[in-house]
Formats: sequence, C-alpha cells, structure tokens
Amino acid sequence: MVYMFLADGFEEVEAICPLDCLRRAKIEVTTVKVGAKGADDILSVCSSHSLSVNADMPDIMFSDSHPDMIILPGGMPGAKNLDESRIVDTAIKVAAKNGAYIAAICAAPMILGKRGLLQEKRAVCYPGFEKFLEGAEVSDTERVVRDGKIITAAGMGVALDFGLCLVSCLKGQDVADEIRKAIIAD
Repeated sequence: MVYMFLADGFEEVEAICPLDCLRRAKIEVTTVKVGAKGADDILSVCSSHSLSVNADMPDIMFSDSHPDMIILPGGMPGAKNLDESRIVDTAIKVAAKNGAYIAAICAAPMILGKRGLLQEKRAVCYPGFEKFLEGAEVSDTERVVRDGKIITAAGMGVALDFGLCLVSCLKGQDVADEIRKAIIAD
C-alpha cells in the first residue's frame, strides 16, 4: 500500500499531481489526514492556497506496519505540520525499517534530513531548506533525485516528474513512460 500524508498547509500541486500519476498507473494510494482530532473528525484538509481536499482517512486510523511507499508533500506550513506529527514520524520509522520507499518534495525533505535518513544520500529540496538535509549530498543540478529507496524533489514545478518517478519505482519505467506519453508530457 502507498500512503500520502496531507496536513493543513500542504502544497496542492505537489500532492495532487503525484497522486494522479500513481492512480493512473493503477497503484492503490490512500491519503491520510494528519492532525485528526478524533475518529469522527472531518477529513477535509486545507492547502497552502485555501483549497480544501478530502483525505481518505484520518491519521488516527493509520496502522499499516508494512507500507510499500509513503509520500510527504511540501508547502508551508504543511511540511512543518507533517514534521510535528507523531503518526508521520512512526510511519517514516516503519517504512525505513522495512525497506519501503520514502518520498518527499519541496520543504518536506527536511523531515527526512532531520531524522538522519539522508546520511550519505543524494537529495534535493526547495531552496532555503538545504540546511535541514543533514548528511546529504545536495544536488545543484537535479530536480528529482532517487537514491535507493529515498526520492526527493525540489518543488511544485517538478511535481509531474516526481510523480512519474514514484510510478517508475513501483511499476517500472515502461509504465511511467506510458503515462508520460498519455498525458502529452513530452
């Protein structure tokens, strides 16, 4: 299973575009609202530009101990809210321990850096957040970086490439290329 965590203040394109790519590839993705207050908490998450999106489940229902991939969209204060979430922290630890893919875009790679997951890895983030990529070799030329099971991306402008990279990780480059062609991205 693939999980995308959404917190208030997320960058909508960094979430919706990769989500669309994954679902076009027929990959099951569950969006998880971070910051739910109770089992009956509303699923609506407000983006950084005041767009409301309904998540599939609240974080209090998240319990997958073996995800295939977790995805952290950026945006502010969305990335900060993800960073402060106990559920997201647990999901990252479980994913890392079990060899799952961990993907983050824009400001969200800081979350991985602060947890030591970027040590001796190539990575990229939104300009100004490099100081949080502790131990990483920060790329000045790449916009999307895959280093083993860690995928990072620079920001909204590369959300499509980020999404297609996620597809290629889970379904292969041929499927990612088919989607790129189908959506006339070349």
